[in-house]
Amino acid sequence: MIRRLLVLSCVLLTSGMMFAQQVPSLDAVQAQREVEHFLTDLVRIDTQDPPGNESKVAHYLQGVLQREGIPSEIVEPVPGRGSLIARLKGDGSKRPILLMAHEDVVPVDRSHWTVDAFSAIVRNGALYGRGSLDDKAMLASNLEVFLQLKRLKIPLSRDVIFLAEASEETDSPAGMKVIVDRYWDKFDCEFALNEGGSSLIENGRVKYMAVSTAEKLPRWFSLVATGSSGHASIPRVDNAVVHLASAVARIGTWETPARLNETTREFFQRLATISPPEEAAWYRNVLDPKVQAILRVQQPQYYSMLRTSVVPTMLKAGFKTNVIPPTAQAEVDLRALPDEDLVKFREEMTKIINDPQIKIVPYDNTYSMPAAPPSGIHTAMFLALEKAQKEVAPGATTLPIMTTGATDSAFLRAKGVQAYGISVPHTEAESRTVHGNDEHVEVKQLGVFVRYIYAAVTDVAAK
Repeated sequence: MIRRLLVLSCVLLTSGMMFAQQVPSLDAVQAQREVEHFLTDLVRIDTQDPPGNESKVAHYLQGVLQREGIPSEIVEPVPGRGSLIARLKGDGSKRPILLMAHEDVVPVDRSHWTVDAFSAIVRNGALYGRGSLDDKAMLASNLEVFLQLKRLKIPLSRDVIFLAEASEETDSPAGMKVIVDRYWDKFDCEFALNEGGSSLIENGRVKYMAVSTAEKLPRWFSLVATGSSGHASIPRVDNAVVHLASAVARIGTWETPARLNETTREFFQRLATISPPEEAAWYRNVLDPKVQAILRVQQPQYYSMLRTSVVPTMLKAGFKTNVIPPTAQAEVDLRALPDEDLVKFREEMTKIINDPQIKIVPYDNTYSMPAAPPSGIHTAMFLALEKAQKEVAPGATTLPIMTTGATDSAFLRAKGVQAYGISVPHTEAESRTVHGNDEHVEVKQLGVFVRYIYAAVTDVAAK
């Protein structure tokens, strides 16, 4: 009987090993070459938003998919601004996973570029062009992984959905809110991979790959001051410019409350393990007021991750030096923590301003990101991303991160999707070119990114 059990155990073990080995590996060289080709083509399609013209990208992608025998659909809530949706069918035993990226890019001031922003030229191993990092690298990489799943005939336990969406860079009726509202049944899913993560390459090696599980909620508003107008030779106590300046100074220097959530607590704990001793001490005690004062000056991004931030950005008042204007206005960027009670926060801000001549006027949030809870750091998808990082960047660390910016993952999280932001590994210098001049990405890191996504997707979706 014992011998039979041993034989049975060996059979089961062998079967398990065969099962674990059934997902074929990518041809890394071929995948890198092809993703570079896709990114080159995509960068050369000018989709500056506004006006966008994203349908040009959608039709390009549809052509690629058709050649591979993969049906797709273009939805176009605004003429010329199309999003593409395609699906590889699984057996339905698990809910789908979504691979998502946006087609549009921010505008270019060509006078400050050293290369043609839409030439996709490769220089010193890096591909240059608007969107090469944000976000056509993600789009090209998702496309490559999607094609590889089809070509390698990976048996799937869940559908894998490919979404190339229009109008992420500006709020519009072509963007994710409308796509979710109108077409949700086409990409309802359990997990999603999107932009929004980060990474750091130091001395040629990946130090960490940060997976975004949460993001701050943008809620812009205006401060409007009113007062008496008149000749500037006569000072007035209700001068709108003076009252606005005082209000801007008060909210601009306001130390809003700091707190941790599951993501940021784990982020700082893990960051401490890979930081120099002095910085590690900060990250282990981030809520200490003395540490807060240091972070505000030396690590403002981390300071922002801990609180709802209020940042004045634009001022507008008057039309002539010797005329006191009747109104003055400031534009303010508010980024709220995911669990912030914005009604109470605005009440507190009104107390901080303490001026009846100042009115807080929220922007129209018709197409803005909705409030959404963070995604979990113990799900199958997050664990798969950690495992994939160890495979493609051994020696690095996976950091869960709450981004201070915003992505369209908010619309997915509001629907209950566990959405995660990831990015092509890049240096700090490369990250500064996003939305800036000479945007570029290292070509060999595209190959790493494709293998990273492929490993994570097959981990959660392959049978």
